[in-house]
Amino acid sequence: MKIDARYPEAHAEFLERCHAAGQTEPTPLLLKYEVNDYNCLHQDLYGEYVFPIQVAVLLSEPARDFSGGEFVLTEQRPRMQSRTEVVPLGRGDAVIFPVRHRPVQGTRGVYRVNMRHGVSRIRSGHRMTLGIIFHDAASN
Repeated sequence: MKIDARYPEAHAEFLERCHAAGQTEPTPLLLKYEVNDYNCLHQDLYGEYVFPIQVAVLLSEPARDFSGGEFVLTEQRPRMQSRTEVVPLGRGDAVIFPVRHRPVQGTRGVYRVNMRHGVSRIRSGHRMTLGIIFHDAASN
């Protein structure tokens, strides 16, 4: 993808890089959404060092615990309209997704598209999600 970043074999070594750059705050998230809550499209970038993938695990049961609240991924494709994908999840399902970019095969080789993720508006009930981000955040 024409990026210079290289990642060590062990996650602990990657965290050492984060910490040396002042990124010392752990980033696991437990997110609770209630009626009318949502999460705008965004990227979880918390400093110079960013691990390329992250994970979200749905802890609630759709249609029983909440309605709405779909997990959404959007590709911002160069010179094209953005494309949105809704990822259907059941309780206990996980989605692995890119933090910033994903590779796409084009006619002239591989290029990267900018990715954002979010959660649509909760219409009823409450939705719990575990978010696992593999890079630490810069301290404020």
